[in-house]
Amino acid sequence: MNKEELTAAFTAVYHEQPQGFYFSPGRINLIGEHTDYNGGHVFPCAISLGIYGAASPRKDEQFHFYSANFAKLGVVTANLHDLKYVKEDSWANYAKGMIHFLQEIGAQFSHGLNIYVSGNIPDGAGLSSSAALEMLIGVIMQDQFNLPLKRLDLVKLGVKTENDFIGVNSGIMDQFAVGMGQENRAILLDTNTLDYQMVPLDLQDNVIVIMNTNKRRELADSKYNERRSECERALVQLQAGVKIKTLGELTPSQFDEYTYLIADETLLKRARHAVWENERTLRAEKLLQQGQLAEFGRLVNASHVSLEYDYEVTGKELDTLVHTAWQQQGVLGARMTGAGFGGCAIALVNKANVAEFEQRVGNKYEQVIGYAPSFYLAEISAGTSVLK
Repeated sequence: MNKEELTAAFTAVYHEQPQGFYFSPGRINLIGEHTDYNGGHVFPCAISLGIYGAASPRKDEQFHFYSANFAKLGVVTANLHDLKYVKEDSWANYAKGMIHFLQEIGAQFSHGLNIYVSGNIPDGAGLSSSAALEMLIGVIMQDQFNLPLKRLDLVKLGVKTENDFIGVNSGIMDQFAVGMGQENRAILLDTNTLDYQMVPLDLQDNVIVIMNTNKRRELADSKYNERRSECERALVQLQAGVKIKTLGELTPSQFDEYTYLIADETLLKRARHAVWENERTLRAEKLLQQGQLAEFGRLVNASHVSLEYDYEVTGKELDTLVHTAWQQQGVLGARMTGAGFGGCAIALVNKANVAEFEQRVGNKYEQVIGYAPSFYLAEISAGTSVLK
């Protein structure tokens, strides 16, 4: 959307002109899945699909929220001093959570806002629409009220909103990628220390194709929290013999030495994925920097295999997309991205093969699953911003 389109849409809802324009991107993760809450490394980047926003000040203490993606819900209202979770408010709970926690850290608001949002991220596709929304609201509030906050402050509040307001025990990767992203850069992030580096994303003659299963997944209702709990239980058992605070502190060889401490087969598989995926992520960054894309692609494949067999978060839809992608000409690697249980996968595809790739993978998927997937080219974007 451009400013003219945002202005027209905002005015149609609120009958006044907006006084601020914003954009917040979605994200993909190149490799490093389910490592963020295990103290490991992740390798995400922001993408050009995202959520646009517009806002204007109100004269009262009411916040009015409207999403073009949930038009049937209409305008959701909330009082500045009564920002509680209400299931029926749907997407607006993410906005209320961010404002609530901004108040909790001392931000003061003298009035409410009219807020309009419209996104082109497929909802529930695993491209982090919730983090995009949280960071969008954070930047709107920062801009409208001149809040003296660092971007990392907003990132942490986004995680707190996800964990404590919505009830999903996610890590920091999504909000960090959305809030801190840079154009044509991936982020190697140590989620244990929050040390990070921006890595130039030179894919040579290849592009990243996002493959959407069109099977919606709900994090709060999925087995996401169960997987996190399983890793925590595995960690407790390992701590009986080795001094670590997170699974991400272990190298694969160290993990092998202490696997005898984990008595449960399922917990062993979950921990093994977390440790080896962290190692794959560190290796993948070095290979990408060196331009060794074939080797990078094989690690991407290995990541999916681990997520399929050790972490068990893929499912028929994602596996059909990825396994079919592996068989296509010009594909260096493919894997699910995001939490799993539906959503999206990514493939690293030679530019010359993209059209044929989409046709062949799409046909096979529809034959097996019964409906068509969707495809998008991932353009690597900057993080959440005020549109000047």
